[in-house]
Amino acid sequence: MRALGLPFDPIERAGEHWEQRFGPASAMRAATSVFRVQQILLARFDEALRPHELSFARYEVLVLLTFSRTGELPLKVIGSRLMVHPTSVTNAIDRLVAAGYVTRRPNPADGRGVLAMITRSGRAVVEQATRALSDLDFGLGDLPEAERAELFAILRRVRLGAGDVAGADTARAVDGG
Repeated sequence: MRALGLPFDPIERAGEHWEQRFGPASAMRAATSVFRVQQILLARFDEALRPHELSFARYEVLVLLTFSRTGELPLKVIGSRLMVHPTSVTNAIDRLVAAGYVTRRPNPADGRGVLAMITRSGRAVVEQATRALSDLDFGLGDLPEAERAELFAILRRVRLGAGDVAGADTARAVDGG
């Protein structure tokens, strides 16, 4: 990934302008930072996954299939778990089928649905790609382990507050949030 090397922090600068015009900027700074970090991480992931001819979106599909008990899932479940539009799932599956990493078949439990199943070569590439991402510390090598755990806990509270997980009230009580 090519560093921008800006002579100033654009989020900090925007925060200063925000405070002058609109008031407190801590939420804007934090939210904007999350989006900027997402772009940085995706660029790092795509760079690490390029030798395996995978995008991060296709890698996520393969990992999800690897984690399933049978190695297959309905496309609508993949979309729901990855929070992506059905068209994006179809596009990812089409590319994974073309690469020989996934097969698809009609879902016998749902006449209109489709099942995606990871192949042996899909399992092999997900192992290689996972090593590449792990070697990169998933792009978070600039943070010590304790801060990674803290970051996860903070972002998890945002996710739970948004209802990302069923039973979030119980999870909040357990987390002390």
